[in-house]
Amino acid sequence: MSTKPTPPDGLVIVDKPSGFTSHDVVARMRGIAKTRRVGHAGTLDPMATGVLVLGVEKATKLLGHLALTEKEYLGTIRLGQDTLTDDAEGDITSSTDASAVTREAVDAGIAKLTGEIMQVPSKVSAIKINGVRSYKRAREGEEFEIPARPVTISSFQVYDMREAEAADGTKVVDLVVSVVCSSGTYIRALARDLGSDLGVGGHLTALRRTRVGPYKLDRARTLDQLQEELTVMPIADAATAAFARWDLDAKRSRLLANGVRLDMPDEYAPGKPVAVFGPEGRLLALVESKNGKAKSLAVFA
Repeated sequence: MSTKPTPPDGLVIVDKPSGFTSHDVVARMRGIAKTRRVGHAGTLDPMATGVLVLGVEKATKLLGHLALTEKEYLGTIRLGQDTLTDDAEGDITSSTDASAVTREAVDAGIAKLTGEIMQVPSKVSAIKINGVRSYKRAREGEEFEIPARPVTISSFQVYDMREAEAADGTKVVDLVVSVVCSSGTYIRALARDLGSDLGVGGHLTALRRTRVGPYKLDRARTLDQLQEELTVMPIADAATAAFARWDLDAKRSRLLANGVRLDMPDEYAPGKPVAVFGPEGRLLALVESKNGKAKSLAVFA
């Protein structure tokens, strides 16, 4: 009698294609990995491409902690047109000649959107307002406000600025930009707010995520490549790349496995996830220091 192969525990770094939702990618991966236990660390809009981190089997326990890490993007912002969705997927709601916009004005606008800022997410987003998804309210024509929330833009740079003509004849300006930001940042909201500050409107026309935490595009594989060969980053390697590491001897490994809250060395900052390894280099748990003791966030052993 043949036994069903056990899916590997680990992360899969996908280069998401445009037109796929994050859930579409998870559904494909369930078929490729032959398991229902697949999840993703933070969504990526259907229009966007690039790094989407998936967890398979036990690695799904890492995902909530990975979703909170810093992200990096390359994108194109079109100045001169607003859209309903703040990106190229939505209908154009206003057009303004942007040919007079200068590089100095763009740089000044970007400076206002760099650092710790308050950002209002796009109305066509998955944010919940009183328990209902924002995009659902927007599609039903409801008038509502989304509260601003703090995000950190570590870097916002322009690589290229070129004049173009939109399909409706409007003279627009396209900016090729890179953004490094905290979790929860909407790049299309940055495009909208930059256009608004410059008085001409703006939206995002292309977006590629190049990094999620320590996981970069060079490790990513397309769904077709993964169908040919499932490339999984072992869970121990994934945890080592993303979190501080704490190695235990056999005795303390047993104590931790039995639920004893061990004293943590002072070098580990309170509230930050730490990957705990046993003597054979086996990932035991993800913990955080609370009052000097190890509090379990996820157990793998």
